[in-house]
Amino acid sequence: MKCKVCGMRQADNIREVAALGIDMMGFICWPRSPRFVGHTSLPGTEGVMRVGVFVDQSAEEIATYTRLHRLDAVQLHGKEEPALLEKLKAEYPQLLLIKAISISSKDELLAASRYHGLCHLLLFDTRCTQAGGSGRQFNWDILRHYQGPTPFLLSGGIGPEDAERITSFVHPLMEGIDLNSRFETEPGLKDTQRLAVFLSRLSRSTSNPIH
Repeated sequence: MKCKVCGMRQADNIREVAALGIDMMGFICWPRSPRFVGHTSLPGTEGVMRVGVFVDQSAEEIATYTRLHRLDAVQLHGKEEPALLEKLKAEYPQLLLIKAISISSKDELLAASRYHGLCHLLLFDTRCTQAGGSGRQFNWDILRHYQGPTPFLLSGGIGPEDAERITSFVHPLMEGIDLNSRFETEPGLKDTQRLAVFLSRLSRSTSNPIH
């Protein structure tokens, strides 16, 4: 199971979290977020995929941040139309594309069908009024109704106490988890010790070993 830690922006913290052996690291490139990385040069993350998170931004703006922060992947976390993914897929075939879908009921899973064949991963997050995350969880049982072809990451308020729940949740298309605010001491600063303990608990599971 892959692990993505999102909302990173402080150089030393980036290095510490990357050293924990995670698979993906998210950098929020939306200026209205308290975790906005801006245009400051970010340290290397060897062996960790660099994911830029965007909210209803243009292909040109996405391209600018992709070059600036040497992104390997782009996560679209707003109300982006499939046409934008088509454009990104055609112009930047090297990028892994992730589309976030906010859900609170099984009916909202239907929105995912618009992006099949256009993104490599979906990210299921908790529906909330503001753009971005809420730090709250949705009912994971909703995902048992998901039968689409695109694999997904589980997101939305996952915290240190959820290791056992994650290892007991089984879905053939669940590829990993996305962690953010529940592991922070302040916006954009992760508690590496709390993360390390959580990842260790996941790794000890035989049903859902972390990569």
